[in-house]
Parts: sequence; structure tokens; C-alpha cells
Amino acid sequence: MKPLVVNRYGRIVFPFNFFPALDFSVFETLDQFAAVIKRDFEEKAPTETDIVARVESRAYGGRYDLLRDLALNLFWVNRYAMTMYEKRPMRWRDVPRGRADIFLPIFKPWDGEELTSRIESGYRALPPSWDEGTEDKISRVLLDVFRHKKGAGAELPAVKPTVAEILANPRNLTYHLLAYDPDYPGYGWDDIIEHTHRVPELEALMRQAMVLHNQYCWDRAKTRAIEVGKLHDDDFVVVFYPRNDEVREFLRRVKGGQRARPHRPAPLESRKPVKPYPPVEVRARFAVMPRLEALAVYKGELVCTNDDLIRNAAYCWSPMTAKEIEAKTGILERRYTELDLDHIALLAAQRALEKSGRRPEEIGAVLFCSCTSTKMMPSLATWLSGQLGMFQTHTSCDLVAACAGLPYGLAEAVRLLQEVERPVLVVCGEKFSDKIGTVRTSRMIFGDGAAAVVVAPAPAGATPDIEWFQTYASGPMSEVDSIIWPNPEFDNNITVYGPEVRALVKRYLTQMIGELRNLPHPDGGGGSLLDVVDLVVPHQANKTMVVKLAQAAGIPSERLYFNIEKVGNTSSASIPIAIHDAVEDGVIDRPMRIFAPGFGAGAVGGYVVVRVDPTIVAREFNLAAQRNS
Repeated sequence: MKPLVVNRYGRIVFPFNFFPALDFSVFETLDQFAAVIKRDFEEKAPTETDIVARVESRAYGGRYDLLRDLALNLFWVNRYAMTMYEKRPMRWRDVPRGRADIFLPIFKPWDGEELTSRIESGYRALPPSWDEGTEDKISRVLLDVFRHKKGAGAELPAVKPTVAEILANPRNLTYHLLAYDPDYPGYGWDDIIEHTHRVPELEALMRQAMVLHNQYCWDRAKTRAIEVGKLHDDDFVVVFYPRNDEVREFLRRVKGGQRARPHRPAPLESRKPVKPYPPVEVRARFAVMPRLEALAVYKGELVCTNDDLIRNAAYCWSPMTAKEIEAKTGILERRYTELDLDHIALLAAQRALEKSGRRPEEIGAVLFCSCTSTKMMPSLATWLSGQLGMFQTHTSCDLVAACAGLPYGLAEAVRLLQEVERPVLVVCGEKFSDKIGTVRTSRMIFGDGAAAVVVAPAPAGATPDIEWFQTYASGPMSEVDSIIWPNPEFDNNITVYGPEVRALVKRYLTQMIGELRNLPHPDGGGGSLLDVVDLVVPHQANKTMVVKLAQAAGIPSERLYFNIEKVGNTSSASIPIAIHDAVEDGVIDRPMRIFAPGFGAGAVGGYVVVRVDPTIVAREFNLAAQRNS
């Protein structure tokens, strides 16, 4: 997990965006590690000569652009040191000679003085981007680090030699500190996390500069590369220790030539079902009709704006302004929580039971829908049952249907009603904020939230509130694996493959709308079921994408309701939170027929056609509001 922190200024900070920390337990080979490093560091970083070429061709429009390239280069240069090792200055006489877990870096001759001078001259010739004083402060740090680093980025190996290995060739060059002060000033955790600036881009860049300074926390002008054979006992060198036991074990694996596990077999060609799965008409198929008694939500108590994302721009963040994020996703802000997923799910469930007037002993089943739960034993559904005071249910279980969580949950609730003939509690909850690494596409989209729905038996002779439902799953493996968590190839962070996601959304949305067009008017009138739908509340995936695909399928944008601009994509919780907000916004101002389609990871899809009475919706509640009241 990669938790956020809230600094003393109330601003969200993602520490892992500035302090690279990889999960080495997922790497079996050096090639796997190299692929992550290439994507996170190398693909975004310009080389030293690239920067000089851009300076001299006048490719930079302002100082910020140049400084950002310098920071990208320096993070790339330090990619192995920062992710794998802890640097410790040590007298040569005290360096163990025979240990297999202590390393010294080898450098090839490299003189950065000329390149630095050309870059510095180019910087002075550029206009300030926002704040000349802050930009100059950043430049002094970055240029000093750049000038005195002892190797070009492309020449640094991941696995450093042991002391015995470097001594095998006395002419190998390593780091020599001509003067070492253990009290040399660096930046502490609080300095970095608490730093603030009115310009989000400069706030992020200053944090990056602080971290890079700490990689060389000594008088950098008093350093040189020296042949190891010429070191004296009192000379200070920089020793590299593995950062943790995971790195130590990884080095043992790759240096020992440990055999990798066999690869998975290739997937079979996808084949369509022998006949389509028909939508389920609840009134015709079941005896016990479902009634929606309550809907309650918990949105994350922390607002994360697009500016917040920019001020947390990672060392591999592709340049993007807050306005560009809005244009690409339709999102202005997303909601995060400091609470655990089980906690926000519990708060939503409690609120729903309170709104419905149901006691714990009346509930026959609890279903929890999520794709971000880490609680496996007990399942979160059974945990909720216990927390809510339910001594026994017929069923309490988790459903992993990602962004189709609500259609899956309500479909299963209808089936369970037939057996238990008592209310079913359906809870949808997600916490994405601590499962997103430095990948921009994921960080822009996802938020945290939970929702709970009480589905109860309707009185005899009453029409059902859940009228139709449909669920699907699977497809080509490119779509099945279009959203992955955990993903070893992305350091176990959530990963979104955009083109593949668009393909599955287009496939399912077209199929769903086609099915509704072919279903009759529910009251026997003219037209189709789609014609009498009052409002479409889709899964809040990406507003720009969904609107385009819905329009292509024949649904105009004015029939769609979105709240994604304020809450982001909360996967399984997105549809019920959107229904809640549609009531709060006055869009659902009377009992209305809602078409709610969902689609997402695993190539799952599904929809429900439901009647929503706005009186069942509990008012929004979160702990921040409670603290302020």
C-alpha cells in the first residue's frame, strides 16, 4: 500500500511520488526489475546531451521546463541508488572486504563541468515561468547535483560490485569524499512533506530537488572519482547497503542464477457463447419482488483537486496541467479517505440500516462488492455482519465484479430474496488512493467511496423496484487484463490500459443499449424499455469516454447523469454514489426509472433497470462534516 499524508497546511501529499520505493518481492529476474525501471525512469528522462541539445536549439519556453528535465535526468541517474540501496559514507579502513551484501559503485570517467556550464547559461537566458526566486533556488540545487555527479545516467549498473569484486581491478573508479561532515545539512522528512508553494508545479519540483540533494548529502565540490587501488585508510568512500531485506533477497536471487518459475500457458482464443444470455425480467422470473428501502453513501472526506495532483507530480509524471486533466477525464476533483476500506463500508452500511429502519436481526444476507479489498479472512461481508451485530445470516460473502459491482450485487440480492424472504444488505466500497503508484492515468481517475443499499421483499402484489438485470463477464484477454491490481509489472500498483478499456466499454455499452431497445414497454405501451427510462446513471469511468460511446450508441448526453467531476471513479461504488448525488442535485426529484450500466476490470459488465424513489436516499455523511459540526 502507498498511503497519502495530509501535511500541516491541509494539503494531500503522496510521499512515494518523491521517495521511490519498489516492491522487490515481485521481481524474480533482473529483466523484470529492468522493465519497471525503464518505464518509471528511463522512458521519461532526457539524457545529459539531450538537455544540452534542447537548450541550444531553444526548445525550452521557460525555466521550469528546463529544471524539470534536469530533475528527470537526476532521478534517472539515481534510479538504482534510490530504489535499491542506502548510501553510507565510511572510512576505507572500516569497509568490510569480504561481505556479499556491501557494495561500491563503479564510475566511468565523466566530466560534467562543460555540460553544466552550457545548461546554466541556457537557464539564465530563459524567462522565469512563475516565480524567479523559487526557480533560482531549485536551479542552484539541481545544477550543483548535476555538476558533481560522477557518472552519466546510461552508464550505471543496477547490481553494484561487492568490495572484493571492485578490488579485483585496482583501476576501477569509485566515489571519494575529500571532506566529509556527518552534520552536513540535508532536508528532513518534514521539510519535504510540509513544503508548500502557490504554484503546484514548483511545489512538486522543489520537493524533488530536496530529495535529490539528500542523495549527495556532503560538500559535492569536494568529491572525485578515484581508483580503488589508490585509496588510503582514512579516505572516505560511499558504501551502498541494500535498503531492506527484500532488496537483499532480490540481489541473492539474480546473482545466484535462481531458476525462474515456468511461464503461464498462452490464453485460448475467445469464443462467443453458443447463444446470447437474455436479460432477466424480475417480475416474470421471481416470486418475491424486491423493494429498495434505503441508499446511503460515504464519500472520502479529503478533496483531491487536479492542482493537488500537479503539486504531487512524480519523477515520471508526463507534463499535464490541471485544465488538461479536466479535459481528458471530465474530473475536477476526486475524494480520498484516510480511513480503511472496511471502515467506510461500515459507515455506509450503518447509515443505510438506520435509514431503512431495519434491525440487524432482520437482515438475511450481506453482500460486499469491491475490487480493492485486502481483507480476505474474514471476508469483508462477514466482518460487516459481525460489526453490525448480526448473529447469523443466510449468506455473507464478497463479490469481485469491479465497476459492475452494483448490478452484480443487486442481481444476487434478488436471487437471495427468494430464499431468505427478508432484507438483503448490499454494500459497495473501494479505496484506490493507496493502491496507485506514480502512473498518471490511474492517479487522475480513481477515488475512494462506499455505498450501501437495503433490498427488502415488497408487499404482496407490489411491482418490483428492480425490474430488469443483466450481468456478463470475460472477453479477449486484452480486455480481461485491461485493468489490473496488483500488477507486478507496475510495482504491484493498479494499472489501466486505456485502449483496451475503451474497447470493452464500447462492446458492453453497445450490447446493453441494444438489449434495452429490444425489450418491450414494461406497461404494455408502445416503444421499448429504453424509451421509458427516465435517466441513465452509468458507471462513472471517464466522462469524456462514456459520453462519446453513449452518443455513438444512440443515447444523447442530456439523458446521462454524471458526478465524476467531483468524486472521480469509485468503481463498484460509483453508480450508487451517482444515484445519491442525482437525488441531492434534484435531478431525481420523483420516483424515476433508472438504467444503470457498469463495466470494468476482468471484462465484467452488467446493468439494472430500477425504480428509485428519492425518499429512500439518506443525506450525505462523512467524518469531516461530523468533526466540523
